Amino acid sequence: MDDWVIVGVAGSEAEAELLCSVLRGSGIECLTRVTNSGAGAGDGLGTAGAHNILVSAQEAQDAREILHEPR
Repeated sequence: MDDWVIVGVAGSEAEAELLCSVLRGSGIECLTRVTNSGAGAGDGLGTAGAHNILVSAQEAQDAREILHEPR
């Protein structure tokens, strides 16, 4: 996972999964991970708090464009 980069931050696990589904629909592999900024906020619950959206470094620019295009 060394070549994975953060392309966005979602407010919850559900939002992160939704955004990843958009990326996956465009052929971009995506992972989510709880951010460090919310450490302790969920008191051990992995689904609470902000989540990073990660993609491979090679697909980062395309992913950012998809995530930030107006809906």
